[in-house]
Amino acid sequence: MNEETKDPEMVTAALVVIGEEILSGRTRDTNTPYIAAYLGKAGIALREVRVVPDVEAEIADAVNALRERYSYVFTTGGIGPTHDDVTTDAMGLAFNVPVAVNDEAVEAMRLQYRSEDLTPTRLRMARIPDGAALIHNAVSRAPGYMIGNVIVMAGIPSVMQVMLDEILPRLSKGRPLKARAVRVNAPESEVATPLAALQADYADVQMGSYPFVEHRRYGTYLVLRSVDDQRLAEAFEALWAIIGKMGFTASQVEES
Repeated sequence: MNEETKDPEMVTAALVVIGEEILSGRTRDTNTPYIAAYLGKAGIALREVRVVPDVEAEIADAVNALRERYSYVFTTGGIGPTHDDVTTDAMGLAFNVPVAVNDEAVEAMRLQYRSEDLTPTRLRMARIPDGAALIHNAVSRAPGYMIGNVIVMAGIPSVMQVMLDEILPRLSKGRPLKARAVRVNAPESEVATPLAALQADYADVQMGSYPFVEHRRYGTYLVLRSVDDQRLAEAFEALWAIIGKMGFTASQVEES
C-alpha cells in the first residue's frame, strides 16, 4: 500500500477506464466524474485514473499495478457480449485464476432473458473469475463482480451507477472530503504567491487554483478540500483574510 492508505481514516481508490471507444474519442467518458463525486461523498478518495485499450495484458498490468497501491480499484467497460469485451479474461490473468460461466450469474440473467435467448454470446456476460463475488444489476441483469479489492463494472453509465449503489455497502469508507470554493476576480498569476503561502501554513488542506476568462477578464477559482471540518474552516477564514489584504474582489461558490 502507498503512504496514503496507511492513514486509518483514509480509504483510497483508482479507476481503470477500459475501451477503445474512449481512447478514440468516439465515446465521451461520463463515468469518471460521476464515480469521483460518488466515492468522495462516501469517504473514498479517488487518487488515480487510467484509460486502457481492450487488450487483456494491458488491463491486467494496470489492475495489478494499482491494486497494490490503493484500497480499491474500480474498472468500467469490457464486460459485454462481444469479442472485444475482454475485461473478465484480463481479471483471470491478473489474479491467475480460471474464468467460467457462473451459475449464479446465469440465474440472475434469467430474470431478463428466456432460456432460449441465453445464447453463447449472451452467456459471455455470465463468465466470472473463480473466487469473485457478484455485483447484481437491476437494469440489464448481467452482473459485475468484485475480486480481491477490484470492483469490475459495466461501461454503460446507467448500469455502472446501479452497480456502484449495490457494491457500496460492502466497502470500507473513510471520512468524506469536504470542499469550500471562492471565485476571485484576479488572474492566477496574482493569486499564486499568497495561495502558496497559505498552503504552507495548512499543509493538511488540499488547495487548488483554476483560472477562467469571462468577458475578456481573467479570474481564478480557489478550492480548498479537507476531511477535517475545523481545519477546512480555519484555512477558509485565512483565505478570506488574504483576499481582503490583497484587495481582490471575490465571492463564495457553492461546492458539493
